[in-house]
Amino acid sequence: MKEFFAAQSTVLLSHDPCDATPLQLVDADHVQSDKPADFANPEAQEHAWMELLREGLTFDLEGIAPGPASEFPEIEHRFDLEQAPNGFRFDAMRIAVGQHLSGGERSLPIMRGMVGLARDLTHHFDDVEAVVWSPSKSAIGRQYFESVSTAWIEGGSFPALGLTAFRETIDGALQTVGLDYWIGQELRIEPPLADGKVTATRLGVRLVNQLILVGGLNESERIVAPDGSRLIMRPSKNSKFVRVWRE
Repeated sequence: MKEFFAAQSTVLLSHDPCDATPLQLVDADHVQSDKPADFANPEAQEHAWMELLREGLTFDLEGIAPGPASEFPEIEHRFDLEQAPNGFRFDAMRIAVGQHLSGGERSLPIMRGMVGLARDLTHHFDDVEAVVWSPSKSAIGRQYFESVSTAWIEGGSFPALGLTAFRETIDGALQTVGLDYWIGQELRIEPPLADGKVTATRLGVRLVNQLILVGGLNESERIVAPDGSRLIMRPSKNSKFVRVWRE
């Protein structure tokens, strides 16, 4: 990791578990020991983590040695990967929002910072196979992730194929997975508009980007599709979905 921090201008190490001084052990009676944590001790290894500072925001990197790997995430969707990674072949590390940012985890500036940190780590370490975004249960290949995350961080489109995913519902609609993490709503493209899945997915990507920018939908809107047709976007009665169909 020392090479990583030396190569970064925006990421600093604010807590190192292997430091001799910063961590103290606390016994069962909540009495602090005078001895620093010994990372040869299995109990101390369970709590090994790094705190990273990126552009004023702190993030915890968990699952690092000498501690155990993080729990392997559930994966249902994959992007730019021939097969989904699994816990038999790979270990998982987890990036979490720092404690002092608690409550603001879903704000766009903090999420951009987290995605940016994941991009920096992926770019530096060649043995990173994929980045997993748990809200959409998506595994994203390293090169594709670097490309779309960099574009978003630099002001481009939101990485809808990755930080959200799409699935076909039982009644033939095309529905997002994980968009509710960002705006509290899922996008649902209704049939027959959803019948052509490739075209509907392209439309969905455009609409996801628009919804991310405005933060969701509270009332009906009329929009024009890329093919020139007129569409209606309307929140569902329970406001959990943004429904789209032809006018």
